[in-house]
Amino acid sequence: MCLDVTRISPRTRRALSGLNDSKLVRPSTRDDLARVLWRDADRIVVRVASSRAIDLDGLHRTNLRLLRESLAALDDRADALLVDGFSLGSDAPAHHALVRGDGLSASVAAASIIAKTVRDRLMRGPAAERYPEYGFDRHVGYATSDHMARIEAHGPCPIHRQSFRWGPRFIDQSETSPPPG
Repeated sequence: MCLDVTRISPRTRRALSGLNDSKLVRPSTRDDLARVLWRDADRIVVRVASSRAIDLDGLHRTNLRLLRESLAALDDRADALLVDGFSLGSDAPAHHALVRGDGLSASVAAASIIAKTVRDRLMRGPAAERYPEYGFDRHVGYATSDHMARIEAHGPCPIHRQSFRWGPRFIDQSETSPPPG
């Protein structure tokens, strides 16, 4: 996400005043913020990984790879590259890691909003349409009691991570290392 807060209009700045960690923002506010960001950000890069890729490489490694790819796509346009939480190492473009960055930086919070709204739209749209029996349109894939009951009734579908520790019945016994995080 390239967001130059010095170049946006006062109206846009007011519209973005609610930027924060996406988990702390009401869904309707998140959607409003996302609309403004899509309209006014200099550049937005979205990377998505399949459940299969996450199962093969692990969630943490997959997240690191996607962050590196995103930074590389923004490198020539950004004055500073900020990452929420941790350093990506020397093989990534020069960047600054901010612990709890989505509460400290408008750009990091904006990226958090875009990531959450894109994910939710994918879950409510294509995932819910393809697998209606899982109720993705309501819980967007989070481990709610409703979602867990649906997995119990139907088994995991192809977009469920097989390496996710759903509980004793769904643990992939071939997993040799603990989950990251």
